[in-house]
Amino acid sequence: MDFCSGNLDKMLSELVEPVQYHLPIGDQSIPLNSLIGQRLQFHYDGRINCIYCDRVTNKSFNQGYCYPCMRALARCDICIVRPEKCHFEQGTCREPEWAESHCMQDHYIYLANTSGLKVGITRGSQIPTRWIDQGASQAIPIFRVRNRAQSGAVEVLFKAHVADRTDWRRMLRGAPEALDMMARRDALLAECEGELKLLDEQFGQGAIERLQDAEVVSLVYPVQEYPEKVKALNFDKTPKIEGVLLGIKGQYLILDTGVLNIRKFAGYHVTLGS
Repeated sequence: MDFCSGNLDKMLSELVEPVQYHLPIGDQSIPLNSLIGQRLQFHYDGRINCIYCDRVTNKSFNQGYCYPCMRALARCDICIVRPEKCHFEQGTCREPEWAESHCMQDHYIYLANTSGLKVGITRGSQIPTRWIDQGASQAIPIFRVRNRAQSGAVEVLFKAHVADRTDWRRMLRGAPEALDMMARRDALLAECEGELKLLDEQFGQGAIERLQDAEVVSLVYPVQEYPEKVKALNFDKTPKIEGVLLGIKGQYLILDTGVLNIRKFAGYHVTLGS
């Protein structure tokens, strides 16, 4: 593979079997699946560009933003990770126009099997990308709601009964045990029936739409070998990272020297070669 240089961005993916990955570096997009089994070498030159405004920054915040953008952009607000804290209706959103196109749109509440069963939310346009980014082996949407705040309220209700986070180390050690996702969904709905009725009354009839006919989606990742011990690689500590590419899962490259979270280093200027 010829050398290429530029700023990293999160990997792009396509749901086929196995999942197909491309790595954006500058204005190039590198097909990764064909590189599995080959030795790769990344060299970080010390420069970081904000993925929003492109200014040079000494430190990256929220996976790729400079400090001023982190402070100014709605996509970096606490309500992105805690959607039940959405304050759009109070008129205090940092970017109302962005929120209209991202938060005030239909959202889905789903169950996924990543490092075990978890609940999550996403916009419809991010299905199945969201599941792939989390390294899910199975997923099923449960509800469609009218906006992000409503999805957060349902997620808060569900996470009293099921995890809402992925154990990334466990996820990278192998595929989880297959689950009966429909049975797990039905059990969760039965546990939360009373609380869901209260949310229906709060949001209005039909705001929470149950997706009764949704099917389980299975995902297979291009992995030759999973690591026995998961070691995180970090450009800030080791500017030169190299190793044989053993597989790709979620937003992680699995090398024989450790795992590299590409999304964490969005905006980092690197040279990639083999």
